[in-house]
Amino acid sequence: MHVQEWLDTIPAVAIYALVAGVIGLESLGIPLPGEIVLVSAALLSSQSGDVNPFVLGVCATAGAVVGDSIGYAIGRKGGRPLLAKLGRKFPKHFGPAHVATAERSFQKWGMWAVFIGRFIALLRIFAGPLAGVLHMPYWKFLTANFLGGVVWAGGTTAVIYYLGVVAEDWLKRFSYVGLGVAVLFGLASMLLMKRRAAKVAAEHSAESDPVVVGD
Repeated sequence: MHVQEWLDTIPAVAIYALVAGVIGLESLGIPLPGEIVLVSAALLSSQSGDVNPFVLGVCATAGAVVGDSIGYAIGRKGGRPLLAKLGRKFPKHFGPAHVATAERSFQKWGMWAVFIGRFIALLRIFAGPLAGVLHMPYWKFLTANFLGGVVWAGGTTAVIYYLGVVAEDWLKRFSYVGLGVAVLFGLASMLLMKRRAAKVAAEHSAESDPVVVGD
């Protein structure tokens, strides 16, 4: 079975729901591969006429904004005890060192840490709950959350979609192998950009002084 024939068997609504759900849960604070799912779905949309890239981007943005907002509400209600509990449950993601790094980013940039965090895996998981714990005013959080979601989800979808369109003939020729290599190529490109952004974020965070984010 060729890639195109295989893609045509996947209902578009299932892809939209999966992308929105995984990204929403990741934004809520659950360690899931939201970016990998979005990149893979955007590549699928370039090869399947049933999956609309615009609708895909909207679903991804909605998942990001709603998930972050729920995470914010949970963080505001649970406070620091919530972070400690998450640290015991997910030490690789919510350990003391990770919490400290994320908190320094918020202290340095305030609301824009939410925007920047959408592009960095660690901060993407932390942004909503930590903003709530620090009692960031919700209007600031929502503004940065929405803008970050639109730019990240829309930008990722557009870039990977057009890469997939360009590689369409090559993908058909090599079937599943080509699809796998193209996914890896897209992920590698995103990871390189993320590593650079994370390095810059770490450098700035290390220089920051403690600042309390007030109402």
